[in-house]
Amino acid sequence: MTTAGIFRIGIDLGGTKTEGVLLDPTDLVLMRERRATPLAEGYQAILESVAQLVRDLAARVPAEASYSVGVGIPGSVDAVTGLVRNANSVCLIGRPFQIDLERLLGRRVGVRNDADCFTLAECRKGAGVGRQVVFGVIMGTGCGGGICIDGVVREGPHRISGEWGHVSIDPAGAPCYCGNRGCIETKISGSGVEAAFLARNGVSLTMEEIVVAARRGEARALLAFDTFLDNFGRSLGGLISVLDPDAVVLGGGLSNIEELYHAGVERVRHYAFHNDLRTPILKNELGDSAGVFGAAWIGM
Repeated sequence: MTTAGIFRIGIDLGGTKTEGVLLDPTDLVLMRERRATPLAEGYQAILESVAQLVRDLAARVPAEASYSVGVGIPGSVDAVTGLVRNANSVCLIGRPFQIDLERLLGRRVGVRNDADCFTLAECRKGAGVGRQVVFGVIMGTGCGGGICIDGVVREGPHRISGEWGHVSIDPAGAPCYCGNRGCIETKISGSGVEAAFLARNGVSLTMEEIVVAARRGEARALLAFDTFLDNFGRSLGGLISVLDPDAVVLGGGLSNIEELYHAGVERVRHYAFHNDLRTPILKNELGDSAGVFGAAWIGM
């Protein structure tokens, strides 16, 4: 399929929501819709939900036009087996998601990691435009990353480029679904911070409630929030020391926490291997679900 003059369908499959977009050949948004992800109902329900959203978007494509389909998932498709790996929506792990979706739709579908899709979108139309090397971060239910070099998002031979969320920074830390302990994802994702707060205090609060309480000066929340910012600085400072990107772009629901862009940046400066850190740490420009556009642009 040639890429000129086609419509594009993008799907961003998240743990709580699935979002779809239909772009015309000039990248104008014709339709955008969010639906709840039926995570509790399991793999088949998720597969059919994604397929139905694609069909509903495709129904808006003119009959004489062609279109592509791309899907961002919270994991990756193994290049050898075709099975999903490293998904924090664990019901996808070991499943031939791309093959099954192509069978349901009767057409080819591009599938990439959701952080790769986010990074591509921000480098093509958002905060990363014009920068040579960009590290894109998704901080939400999980924690992912993507690396864009000269406008191309790198996958790597194992399709794990940018997966900083599963670097262990605390061997004595909480267990992660990946099998390690103290992964970055357990430290700075919303679910990780919530789990740590519950374990320490015996009280369940959402990430949003923790942030609000910390801003009010409540002691338990202040400690949790300060720990979150310090882990953010340690994680991103180490990443910058390795990659030395031209910019870092934050996405996902937690990217809306304003403290990340001042107090969080100060922690990054503390941990990075340079005494005059100049790496801009930027908020996304396409919204916290920018990955849906990247999914559309990687479609097949």
